[in-house]
Amino acid sequence: MSKKLKKRIKRVGIGAAIYLAAVIFSRFAPCFHIGKLEISTALFVFLAAYFIIGGDVVKNALRNIGQKQIFDENFLMTVATAGAFFVGEYAEAVAVMLFYQVGECFQSYAVNKSRKSIADLMDIRPDYANVMRNGGLEQVNPEEVAIGETILVKPGERIPLDGMVLKGNSSLDTMALTGESLPRDVMEGEEVISGCVNLSGVLEIRVLKNYGESTVAKILDLVENASGKKSEAEHFITKFARYYTPAVVGLAALLAVVPPLAAGGGWAEWIYRALSFLVISCPCALVISIPLSFFGGLGGAGRAGILVKGSNYLEALADAEIIVMDKTGTLTKGVFAVRKIAPSQGIDEKELLETAAYAENFSNHPISRSLVQAYGKAIDDTRLKEVEEVAGHGISAVLDGKRILAGNSKLMESRGVYADAVEENGTVVHVAREEEYLGYIVIADEVKDDAKAAVDGFKKAGMKHIVMLTGDRGETAAFVAGELGITEVYAELLPGGKVEQVEKLLAAKTEKGRLVFVGDGINDAPVLARADIGVAMGGLGSDAAIEAADVVIMTDEPSKIVKAMEISKKTLGIVKQNIIFAIGVKALVLLLAAIGAASMWAAVFADVGVAVIAILNAMRAMK
Repeated sequence: MSKKLKKRIKRVGIGAAIYLAAVIFSRFAPCFHIGKLEISTALFVFLAAYFIIGGDVVKNALRNIGQKQIFDENFLMTVATAGAFFVGEYAEAVAVMLFYQVGECFQSYAVNKSRKSIADLMDIRPDYANVMRNGGLEQVNPEEVAIGETILVKPGERIPLDGMVLKGNSSLDTMALTGESLPRDVMEGEEVISGCVNLSGVLEIRVLKNYGESTVAKILDLVENASGKKSEAEHFITKFARYYTPAVVGLAALLAVVPPLAAGGGWAEWIYRALSFLVISCPCALVISIPLSFFGGLGGAGRAGILVKGSNYLEALADAEIIVMDKTGTLTKGVFAVRKIAPSQGIDEKELLETAAYAENFSNHPISRSLVQAYGKAIDDTRLKEVEEVAGHGISAVLDGKRILAGNSKLMESRGVYADAVEENGTVVHVAREEEYLGYIVIADEVKDDAKAAVDGFKKAGMKHIVMLTGDRGETAAFVAGELGITEVYAELLPGGKVEQVEKLLAAKTEKGRLVFVGDGINDAPVLARADIGVAMGGLGSDAAIEAADVVIMTDEPSKIVKAMEISKKTLGIVKQNIIFAIGVKALVLLLAAIGAASMWAAVFADVGVAVIAILNAMRAMK
């Protein structure tokens, strides 16, 4: 709980105690007369309670009138309670202000709780960086570190800037960025991103990006600006309050003046009704609960590792009817891995993989790296000689005195080795030793663990079209689509071709429907910007894609898009409930007040009670 809220609760509590004393005192308080007017001395105790409880409301109303911003809840509360004092309803006047402030305390608590859910994510901000300068360490602001400088990160410290590990190995806690509870192991030569916590070893890191371009800075910027883009519902309420408030003030004035003029008396009764009408009409429940619902939804999404750049995008996700996805890095992991080892007769898998790994050891090609990684053992360079890279074909080397080959069928053919004809999805590496064919290994991009669950979730959500767009070969695209159950596939597309396909799909959707595109690469940025809602994979995605997207999935899990849609629909449901409930109750009690069947106490419930209930309902969006 914030200090400001604690101070407010204390002030309201003191005022409430004085109000209770005033109610008791009013039963036997002496009166005095000003002309024919009889005034109870309890008035002064009620006034003390009133200004302690609601002095800030009166002050805000007067200040806003001076700034020509008259018709707001402060004005309504001040006019209504001042009028209640005028007609002698002291206890009700203070009660209205007391319950209004209780409602404001609930609102402040709810907003603080919602802000905390986002602030927990904001805790990734690094406080300092240990820079290695002039033979020693300097602790400086991360913004003062230049690209190319070396920083030292000790166990327990947060990595302040994106960079590459020069020395050391450790485990990193990436929970705040990706939501992944399992620590990530890093070693020399690997890139690390800012915002992660170093758990074990000391790391020396060469800075690759300045603070403004670092991962943590961009995430913080996304979070801080997320609530700035209003949804249609929020825009509606802003416009509604602008016209609604002066309208009800005018109606209250007519209610106070016209009936007594027509009937020739009864001013006090009709002024009381008009004041009740004013209290009831205050649109607090709508003005407070609807933005709070969206803010809670944004915070809940943030805790799930989903950064939504504005409540307008959160609202739009509920209307998604077409989902279009890139393949590599979105549905697949975007890294090569050994998928199949097929040795010839008389050769075991370990021997085949070891031979291929040794042959490919000195190459930096992703396929070569995947073979070495799959082998998983230290390579003894002394066993290798005469390593030669045959451009476009593969590798030739001497291992333990014997010539080995690792590459495509063209390499085998050029060296007189008969290789099996293979029809596999992925890259096939044939291996031979002294012209003897040892077998082949298939290298392919792996489908993400939750990609199938994501596609199944889209189908369950009733998506009209689930489409995969990719620049990859048709055979590979068809294989991945088949594994995931996607029937609409467009392959071998350049960035411009992806935009063209999205344009066609946009033309096919309904007027209210929304098209969601999910991608991660630089080539996806134009499509992300063109789609109704662009979703970027933030963990592995390019800076350009993250910048162009409206939603960023920090965990690289496509199934989180289904989760984002669920949060969107839940938030919209809460917003609609609050609108219907608030307007329904207020309309009923306004009618009762106009005919004299509702007292100021009913007015208090219709205003503060409805607001509190709506706020409590809005807080469900945070879960």
